[in-house]
Amino acid sequence: MGKNILVAHGGGPTAVINCSLQGVVEAARASGQVDKIYAARFGAEGILAGDLIDLTDVPAETISRLRDTPASAIGSCRRKLGDADYPTVLETLRRFGIDCFFYNGGNDSMDTCNKVNELAKKEGLDLRVIGIPKTMDNDLEITDHCPGFGSAARYAAQSACELALDASALPIHVVVLELMGRNAGWVTAASALAARLTNCEVLTYLPERLVDEEKMLSDIEARYAKGKGLLVTVSEGICGLDGKPFADTGLVDGFGHTIPGGTAQHISDQIIQKLGLKSRAEKPGLLGRTSIPYVSAPDREEAYAVGKYAVEAALRGESGSMVAIEAQRSPAYHSSLFLTPLSQVANVEKKFPLEWIVEGNQIADAFFDYAMPLMGGGFPQYALLRK
Repeated sequence: MGKNILVAHGGGPTAVINCSLQGVVEAARASGQVDKIYAARFGAEGILAGDLIDLTDVPAETISRLRDTPASAIGSCRRKLGDADYPTVLETLRRFGIDCFFYNGGNDSMDTCNKVNELAKKEGLDLRVIGIPKTMDNDLEITDHCPGFGSAARYAAQSACELALDASALPIHVVVLELMGRNAGWVTAASALAARLTNCEVLTYLPERLVDEEKMLSDIEARYAKGKGLLVTVSEGICGLDGKPFADTGLVDGFGHTIPGGTAQHISDQIIQKLGLKSRAEKPGLLGRTSIPYVSAPDREEAYAVGKYAVEAALRGESGSMVAIEAQRSPAYHSSLFLTPLSQVANVEKKFPLEWIVEGNQIADAFFDYAMPLMGGGFPQYALLRK
C-alpha cells in the first residue's frame, strides 16, 4: 500500500509558493509510492480542524496552473500552535493515516515543523517530516536564499526604478516608497537598484540599523537640492534611535509579531512639516509579494525544485530536516539542494549583513552580486536623455 502525504502552508504567501505545491504533488505522483495527497485548508488551522483537501485526483492540467497562481491555492494562516494544540495535530495525522508531512513556510513554520517531528518521535508515530522553505523576507538561516525572495526583490527593484524615473522627470516632490520587511531588509535593499539604473537620487533605509530621523531629514534635504529627483525607499519596520518603529499599528499577528504600518506616510509627513518640501508616500504592500508578472524565473524554478526534493527526501526515509539551497554565482549562477536539521532554522532570523549597508542609506555592490541572479535577468535599459 502506498503512503499518504500532507502538505500545509504557513505565514504570508509568496508569488511562487504554489510552485512548491506543484513540485510536491507532481513528485508524489511520479514516485509511484504515494496513495493519497492531502493539503491542509488554511495551514495549521486546517490541521487542527481536520479540514484537509484531497488533491489525489485533481487533474494534472489544474496542478500545472499552480505555477501562474498567486497567493496560496490551499490557504495559509499565521496561527502559532501552543503546547495544547499538538496532540490534536497528531490525532489528525493518525486519522488520515499520514506518513509524510511537509510544512511550507518561514522561521515560525519551521519551528512548528520541528515540534511536530519531535512529538511524533516521542509518541512513536512513524512520520517523516520535511520543511519546505518559503519567505519573501529571505531571513531563513543556513539556506543561501529563500524561494519567494527573488520575485519580491525583482518587484521592489523594478517598481523603485519606475518611481525613480517619475521622480526625476518631475522633481517637485520627494517620493517615499515603503516595502515589506519587519525585521529584515533584504527586499528593500533590492530597491536600491534604482540608484544604478536611473538618474535619480536614491536613499535606502533598512531595519538592521537604527535610523536617526533628524539626520535622515538632513540627507533628504541635501539630496533633493541637487534637482535630480529623489526616491527614498524604506523597510516597513525601520526604527528610530530609541528602538521604536517609525510607525506602529499597535497590533500583533498570530505569531505575536508587531505589525508595522504607515512608515512611508510618517516620513512623508515629516518632510512636508519640517522641510517644507512636497512629498508623496507610496506603499505597494501585498502586491510586492503576490505579483505574478514580476516573478523571477530562477525563483519559480527553485520553488518547484524544493517541493519536489522534499517529497523525494521523505520517500527515501529522511525526516526532521528542511530543504536548503546552496548557490554558486561564478562563473555562472547554479544552485543545488541539501537537507539541514529543522532545529538549526526554527525561529532563527538571518539579518541583512551590516557591511552591505554603506553610510546608513546606500547598498553595497556585494548585495547586488548576491541578489541579481535570484531576481532574474531582463531588467529594462532605460533611455536616460538628461545628464
